Amino acid sequence: MKRLTVCLISAAFFGSVGSSFLYGYNLSVVNAPASYIKTFYNKTWIDRYNEPIGDGTVTLLWSVTVSIFAIGGLVGALTVSFLIKVLGRKGTLLANNGLALIAALLLALGETAGSFEMLIIGRFIIGMDSGVSLSVLPMYLGEISPRQVRGSIGQFHSIFICLGVFIGQVLGLPEILGQESRWNFLFGFLALPALLQLCVLPFLPESPRFLLMERRDEAGAEKAFQAFLGRSDVSRELEEVHAESRAQNTQRTASVLELFRKRSLRWQLITVIVVMSCYQLCGLNAIWYYTNGILQNAGFQPAVIPYITLSTGGIETLAAVISGLVIEKVGRRPLLIFGFSAMAVFFSLLTVFLHYQDRFSWMPYLSFTSILLLIASFCSGPGGVPFVLTGELFEQSYRPAAFMIAGTVNWLSNFAVGLLFPFIQEALQTFAFLLFVVVCVAGAVYLLLVLPETKNKTFMEISQSFSKINGIPDQTQEREMKDALDTAATNGLQCAEVEMESSF
Repeated sequence: MKRLTVCLISAAFFGSVGSSFLYGYNLSVVNAPASYIKTFYNKTWIDRYNEPIGDGTVTLLWSVTVSIFAIGGLVGALTVSFLIKVLGRKGTLLANNGLALIAALLLALGETAGSFEMLIIGRFIIGMDSGVSLSVLPMYLGEISPRQVRGSIGQFHSIFICLGVFIGQVLGLPEILGQESRWNFLFGFLALPALLQLCVLPFLPESPRFLLMERRDEAGAEKAFQAFLGRSDVSRELEEVHAESRAQNTQRTASVLELFRKRSLRWQLITVIVVMSCYQLCGLNAIWYYTNGILQNAGFQPAVIPYITLSTGGIETLAAVISGLVIEKVGRRPLLIFGFSAMAVFFSLLTVFLHYQDRFSWMPYLSFTSILLLIASFCSGPGGVPFVLTGELFEQSYRPAAFMIAGTVNWLSNFAVGLLFPFIQEALQTFAFLLFVVVCVAGAVYLLLVLPETKNKTFMEISQSFSKINGIPDQTQEREMKDALDTAATNGLQCAEVEMESSF
């Protein structure tokens, strides 16, 4: 494995702290103070209208508060292509912290101001922040990482999402911030990761591929390569990016419509849409609906249940870390196929256990074990690899449009699950999970038939892997790349160590 430099690890760590971590934190942070927020809504309503709020109204307000996060995420994802064109990868991540800080202020001060509208707007804005970061951070990490460790560095994104969920659970405990007098501090905490990223990320380099291919800043790209690779001679990396640029025959960023029309990228795009749909529709979010009920049926006291559910966040984080450690040895494709297949098995078992849990006193323990194994299966591959893949399957000019499409599919699927699952569960009861079995099996079969392995390959090599299924002769791109390199060699642009393998 390539030597990891301090600069590369710092970019992955601090980039993830202010982006992925905040997304994960916001997934779990609203659970603990839910009853206190509803009480605040009622108090505010009485102060304004001199009458208690109706049950239907408070349920509607709470539903909007929770679900508007996904709507904000969709809006954020739709702005990504424009933002990174203007600000770059790193610049967009830095500017995005402004949204996090505004959201933190609105959410933390809403109770003091007596305004539940501030909470709803704050949730929308932090959703926008997450929509931007979930597309831009994986793009940035993929472009700054040598191909030998691109998967491991990309998994920082998944690890910090899981860590954010876990920290949200921990801070929501009654002994910490999960009290009526402290719940606003849970939202004020959002400012800390954003400020930490703002303090460190400006001193780390921009994506060298972005600097060279889109800004035409060769000096800046050379310094960035040197910092991320930890060596002074990066001429081979520079020339490889030049060659890719010439092979693409374009210097401008492609639009979404152009990506849809591009025949040579058809199956890459279909793959990203399928994987991102399965990422949300595989049912992981839905199992949280059952967790507390299963623990209550197992005989645990309500006061103890929040501490037991910490195990779910711990399992998430551990599985994501293990996935990051093995992804370069095992590969992306096996992790995805195994993850979805294992989820299908454990969803099937969970359906059986839930169906019979009233008949046997020990059955709820098996149900909870199935939930933990489901979480571990998800985080072993489907929880992080889709974001790595989206960055790998497309060349530079089409990558922003691809991430915008992936983000849109991700947030629309997220919203659909939140909106439809309660109705599906009411109609099918415990058999609702069989729908997720179908999704997981379909995803695994598709990946088995279509997706080639991408580990330790250049972006050009990955593109060539899809040539046959796209109906494009693979010799074309190979010849373009070879001609570009030969031209560079003729012009004396390669160094004496030209035979040295490129890192990117």
